[in-house]
Amino acid sequence: MRENSRTGPYKATKYTLFVCCYIFWVASGVLLAVGIYAKIAKEKDVVDTLTTDPALLLLTAGSLMFVITFLGCFGALRDSGLLLKMFLGILLVILLLQIAAAVLGFIFSDMVLQRTELLMKKGIVLYREDMDLENVIDFVQKKFLCCGVDSFSDWSQNIYFNCKENNPSLEACGVPFSCCIRQRNESVFNTMCGYDTQRREESSLRGRIYTNGCLEKIVLWGKQNLLLVGGMSIGLLCLEVGWTPFSFFKDVLLDLQYKSKPSMTVK
Repeated sequence: MRENSRTGPYKATKYTLFVCCYIFWVASGVLLAVGIYAKIAKEKDVVDTLTTDPALLLLTAGSLMFVITFLGCFGALRDSGLLLKMFLGILLVILLLQIAAAVLGFIFSDMVLQRTELLMKKGIVLYREDMDLENVIDFVQKKFLCCGVDSFSDWSQNIYFNCKENNPSLEACGVPFSCCIRQRNESVFNTMCGYDTQRREESSLRGRIYTNGCLEKIVLWGKQNLLLVGGMSIGLLCLEVGWTPFSFFKDVLLDLQYKSKPSMTVK
């Protein structure tokens, strides 16, 4: 009777944990496949840096998520106490690291902002060197209606858009097309609208390109959508917190089930 009372919660916990981990396991496999495809499709001489390479970022996140969800998925399915304990331990470490990062980010918010600015300026320097990074920067500039990090003049740090007289690039002293303001009656988008814009006064460019930097726009968007960003962060945190007791409860029930089995004695 006692064994039957334990079987119900045990199976419910087992298959709930398995289904949740399986969904995220498949999602991590998709991330991993996209990252591998993007990495293979790249040129061989591009700079491979985790902070400036979206393909490498996808590979890292996908691989980590794949291993973690594999432990939870097969630990629940195969009733493996070792895999479940590893899954529980990794979840606890990640959870503590996220809480520590959030606290440190709040305390040292100015330092985080400075590091973000340096990272974004590094991305501008590597623009045209990495197709994935180029697409990310173009997306951000078109999404937030901005240009550069602090202003459109930041693009002078890129060798293709630099304003030096000996710069042979056709895009010298210009900005990427993603900085351009799309006109209402424009049927064909002019991708050359950013050419030679750094030599002009900012007041004369207001109807042609976006002159405000992206860092200020992103921070402003975060403040305006604080509930959305906070809700997504809390939701992710609750998901991880919810997985932790599930895996712990499953491990406890597994130990109880093994202890309740009669031991075989040899006479």
